[in-house]
Amino acid sequence: MKQALIDYTLHLADNALVLCHQNAAWCGHAPNPELDIALTNISLDLIGQARNFYQYAAELINAANDPSQDPVTEDTLAHLRDAGDFKNCLLVETPNGDWGQTLLRQFLFSNYQYYLYQQLSNSSDPQIAAIAAKAWKETTYHLRWSSEWVIRLGDGTEESHARMENALQELWPYTHELFIPAAYETSCMEDHTGADLATVKSNWLEKTAAILSEATLTIPGNDFAQNGGKNGKHTENMISLLTEMQFMQRAYPGCVW
Repeated sequence: MKQALIDYTLHLADNALVLCHQNAAWCGHAPNPELDIALTNISLDLIGQARNFYQYAAELINAANDPSQDPVTEDTLAHLRDAGDFKNCLLVETPNGDWGQTLLRQFLFSNYQYYLYQQLSNSSDPQIAAIAAKAWKETTYHLRWSSEWVIRLGDGTEESHARMENALQELWPYTHELFIPAAYETSCMEDHTGADLATVKSNWLEKTAAILSEATLTIPGNDFAQNGGKNGKHTENMISLLTEMQFMQRAYPGCVW
């Protein structure tokens, strides 16, 4: 069970870290200063969530390892693992695209995180529950902010509507993986340390349908699932992303600020 909990905690951390890095690429490049600050603040929340989960994962890993081994840290977990070791879902590593695609990705994932963290705040693991309870409050804002912008752009001009429709067609196949449990998710769900993805999916679909309807956007009928990220099978974009994110630690091992 301990390995399942480690993998599950890394999965939660990786999701937050990768989406944080993706959003941070907009810093200084968003359409206006208000949006720039808002998305940057969401990135800061996400890096905080990632750090909390990585710290707990490191604690679990070090407790399970031989004491003679070098201990892992939140930094080594973030910067010294290869793409195949990351367990984030594919949605968070999709290319940013235009501003509308970034916002839609944020909404789709924040909506998932909202119901996920809501359940995890009642986890039988006290540390998971504590991290999730704090993260749920942050995600409440992420969901509200991204929802408002999806509606504004979807029900906006002819061009903004078309861009949001295109973004939805591009991103929708990646949403199915959110609710396809990896083995470690199933194990953690069974002992109540993890969330019940069937319940999360039901709530997610209801909220997603309501927001997209208000945005005059049509949910795609395509049920094809882009899958594999939770088990280390990633897209080419993930390779580029990690090359950039991990450069300093790879080039200058052990460097500190």
